[in-house]
Amino acid sequence: MITADVHRNLKLRIGVGFVRKFLDIMLAPLMVIHFSHLYGAATAGLMTLAIAVAVVGCAFVGGHMSDTLGRRPTLLLGEIGSAAALVLLALANSPWWHSGTVTFCCYLLSTSLFGIAVPANDAMMVDISTPETRAQIYTINYWSINVAFLLGSLTGGFAFGGYFFYLLAGAAVLASLIALVTLVAISETAPRGRAGEVQGRGWLKTLLGGYMTALRDSVLARLVLSALLIRSVEIQISYYIAVRLSKEFGRQQLLDTGPWRPTVNGVEMLGILRAANTLIVVCLALFAAWLFGRLSDRQRIFGGIALFTAGYMVWGASNAPWLLLVAAVVLTVGEIMSVPIRQVLLADLVPAEDRSRYMAVYQINVQLGMIVASLCLAVGVLVPAVGMSVLFGLFGVGAMALYWSLFRERDARAAAAPQAVVARESA
Repeated sequence: MITADVHRNLKLRIGVGFVRKFLDIMLAPLMVIHFSHLYGAATAGLMTLAIAVAVVGCAFVGGHMSDTLGRRPTLLLGEIGSAAALVLLALANSPWWHSGTVTFCCYLLSTSLFGIAVPANDAMMVDISTPETRAQIYTINYWSINVAFLLGSLTGGFAFGGYFFYLLAGAAVLASLIALVTLVAISETAPRGRAGEVQGRGWLKTLLGGYMTALRDSVLARLVLSALLIRSVEIQISYYIAVRLSKEFGRQQLLDTGPWRPTVNGVEMLGILRAANTLIVVCLALFAAWLFGRLSDRQRIFGGIALFTAGYMVWGASNAPWLLLVAAVVLTVGEIMSVPIRQVLLADLVPAEDRSRYMAVYQINVQLGMIVASLCLAVGVLVPAVGMSVLFGLFGVGAMALYWSLFRERDARAAAAPQAVVARESA
């Protein structure tokens, strides 16, 4: 658990992250459904695409703002603006007023403005954590996000029907509380000395120059590519694997316990696998330090990615219910082993002065992963399930190779640090 010596900002940001993830998971699918009811599925798809593009652009702006103006102003802009937009969104779906146009604009604005705050939030967690506490912090954050995912899915699913306005009003209240917490209790953590950069060179020139420098960094490129390969496998549960199970699985008997012999089809099996993954994370993630404490960072990442990849390879090819469930346990244990350490490695390798920019670029792996998953869905029409399973395995091997090179980079920096200190003292 979080100890007393952990910075207050960290505790608050983990709590804020939980609430925000809860809101995202609760609202995102419901808003897509709402837009499809108002404008049709095709238009709803284009609206969702516009929101995704806007979020990426705002994340880049937020990364630049956070590194030049500070974490706290960036968080306040994003969170206060997002809360205000959610208030208008609720009003536009109230018993007194209905407007599809205002609904879309407010949801776009709320999501985009919070996108501005994300790089600052990620950078702040690195600013005030230490190498000794990062694994613990990222484990707790990983657990809280999965709890938020579980609760958000349940809340949104059961409250959509006749409670849509109240759901949006509740989201507006929670978002306002997030903004209030940041305003009252969050302190600045950014390294000093960057605020004058904008005045000296100009805002747009500084933004473009900062990101060009980040994009030329081979370490960042390897971090993004390794995360992309893992993300491209992980997201298949919503793409290729979901489609394959719905078509190939058929209705099968899950248990044979006398009079109770439940059967499931592919879509129901998919739901069981998703639920198993989330529940295992919720139950076991906080015990990761106890379960894997004797393993080194290398062993946790390589072993975790190997288990994770093996599980997804089974999901990609098998139609045996209990084998799929065993694979769910295996891949989830792999997730718990590796995810916090991957975050630690990212935190160790990004430069302090450009931390938010690097975090903004790193987050592109999420959007790129969706593109790769869509391509895999198309390839899966031509390639048999075993071939797709092998492709998932190649993605995992590629990720491990990249992490091997990143560990070498971290070791080289650690070895060079004492020499740099000696050189400065000699000078």
